[in-house]
Amino acid sequence: MFQIALIVIGIIIVLIVLISLADNLIQIEAKKTGIDTEQTNMSLWPRISSLAKAQGPSELSNFNFHKLKKGHNIKITGQATGEVVDGNVTRFAVRPTNFRGIAPIPKMMVEVGAEVKAGDPLFFDKKNPDIFYVAPVSGEVIEINRGAKRAISEVVILADKQQKYKAFDIPNLNEASRIELIEFLKTTGFLGNIIQRPFGTVADPSIDPRDIFISAFDTGPLAPDSELIINGRYSEINKGIEVLSKLTSGNVYFSCHSSQAELAKQISNAEVNIFEGPHPTGNVGIQIHHIRPIKGSDVVWTLSLKELINLGNLFNAGELKQEQIVAVGGQVQNPKYIRTFKGASIGELLNGQINSNNMRIIAGDILTGEKVEMNQYLNGYDDQITVIKEGDYYEAFGWLLPLKPRPSVSGTFPNFLFPDHEFEVDTNTHGERRAFVVTGQYEKMLPMDIYPQHLMKAILTGNIERMEGLGINELLEEDIAVAEFACSSKQPLQALLREGLDYLKEQV
Repeated sequence: MFQIALIVIGIIIVLIVLISLADNLIQIEAKKTGIDTEQTNMSLWPRISSLAKAQGPSELSNFNFHKLKKGHNIKITGQATGEVVDGNVTRFAVRPTNFRGIAPIPKMMVEVGAEVKAGDPLFFDKKNPDIFYVAPVSGEVIEINRGAKRAISEVVILADKQQKYKAFDIPNLNEASRIELIEFLKTTGFLGNIIQRPFGTVADPSIDPRDIFISAFDTGPLAPDSELIINGRYSEINKGIEVLSKLTSGNVYFSCHSSQAELAKQISNAEVNIFEGPHPTGNVGIQIHHIRPIKGSDVVWTLSLKELINLGNLFNAGELKQEQIVAVGGQVQNPKYIRTFKGASIGELLNGQINSNNMRIIAGDILTGEKVEMNQYLNGYDDQITVIKEGDYYEAFGWLLPLKPRPSVSGTFPNFLFPDHEFEVDTNTHGERRAFVVTGQYEKMLPMDIYPQHLMKAILTGNIERMEGLGINELLEEDIAVAEFACSSKQPLQALLREGLDYLKEQV
C-alpha cells in the first residue's frame, strides 16, 4: 500500500508540473500574439486576485475598483489652501520645447508687435505644417526668444486686460467624421494638448489610438486639489469625453479617486475606474497598466483633466479658453491657488512670495518639475509651482548620524511613527551617485508588473529587445519618479528612461 501511495503521489506531482508548464507556455504565447492577459484570463487556473478582489466604497460598487499598495506619499510643508484667487499676471509665453516630438525650430506665423487673439496660431511644426500651436491669451507679441542653434525658446505675449477669443465654427458631433474632428483640433491648436504613449509625444493625428485615458486626480507632492479644477463643470467634462469617443475606435477610460463619488456618477460615454493608493496612483500611466496595459504595437492617447474641461468648453462655446488653476506651494509666504492662463510668468505668480535668495523655484512638483528662474514662464503642461530651499551644504556623517528629519522610505528614519508629519525639504541629495546595485527599492515604489531596475540596466546597455520586453513602452518619466526618489544609488532614473525612449523611437 505504501508503494502504491508513493506512485500515486509521484503521478500527481508530474501532472501538476506538466500543467504548470503548459500554463506558462500559454501565457507566453498569449503575450506574443498581443492578447491582453490583464483583461482576459488565459491561465488554466483561476486568478487569486479574482477570488479576493479589493472592494471599494459601496456607493461606487458599479465601477471597477483598484486598490494599489505600492508607492509612497511624500508629505512636505506648503500645501496650497483656500479659495482660488485671480492672478494679476500680464505676461504669458508659449514654449515650443514643451511639445515633445515637434521640429526643434518651428515655423513662426507672427512677428514681434503682432496683435493676436486667444486661439490665434503662433507657429506650426515643419514636420506637420497643418498642426498649429496657438496663443493662450489675447494681446501683443512682445518677444520671440531664441536659444542654442537659433531654436525658438519662447513666444511672449503681453496680455490684454479684456480678453478676446478667436471664434471657431464647431463641427456637429452627430454628423462629423473622425477626420473632420481631427482637422478641427489641428487648426484650433488643441491637438498639442493630447499626449501619445509610448514616448510621450504630441498625438499623431494619422494614428487611430487603441484607447484614450483621463485621470481626474493627482497624488503628487503638493498637487492641486482636483475638486477646485472640476468645480461642478460636468457639462464640459462630458462634452470633452463625447469628442474623445469620436477620435478612437476603442474606449475612453476615465479614472477617479475613491473620494470622487459624485464625479464618477456624473460621467457618461466613458468607462469609469476607481483608484485608491499612494503616489503614483494618480498618474495616468499607472492607471493604464491596471485598466488595459500597452502591449506590442499599441498606441494610446492621454489627456489631463484641465485640458478635458477646455476641450468641452471649446465645443460648447466655440472658444479655446486655456484657463488653469495653478497651485503655488512649498516654502512661500502664502501657499495659494491662482486662476490664470497657460504659460503664465513665474515672477508675476510669485510676486512677494519669496523672502530668501537661496531658494529653488520648480515648475511642477519636486519629483518631476523643472528648475526655473523668476524671469521664465510656466510650462504648458504644469499646474503648480513649488519653492524649496537650496541644499547647497555638506552634512558631515549624514549617513551615519541622521539627526535632521527628512522624507525618506529608509528604515533609518522612524517616519512610520509620524505618518502625517509634513517635512520642510531642500534640494540636498544627502549623498553622491553610487554603484547601481540591485536593492528591490524600485519594485516597492512602482505599482506595476515591471522590473524597473532590470529595465534601467537594459537601457544602459542599449538592448532594445530587453527594453521592450521589460515594459519601457508603458512608462514615462513621471511614473518612475518615486523610484528615483527612493534610490539609494542616486541614479537619474528619469533621465535614463528618456534616453531609452528616445533611442527606441529612433529605431522604430
